Amino acid sequence: MAFQENVSLKIKAKRFVIQCVRVLKITKKPDRQEYKMLVKVSGLGIAAIGLMGFILFMIREMLLPPLQ
Repeated sequence: MAFQENVSLKIKAKRFVIQCVRVLKITKKPDRQEYKMLVKVSGLGIAAIGLMGFILFMIREMLLPPLQ
């Protein structure tokens, strides 16, 4: 039974490596314009999450009394 599990694990690992190689063959490096767009979108997402956190922090500070 352990031998069968070992063979199954080897087959799964081999399939995974084949799939990874296939994905790497079709991927490409982003051009300059695409890279700039990714940076802008990522930056906007980070800023939006930070703004939401700041707003929630300010609401909490206004509603709850300060701890002394």
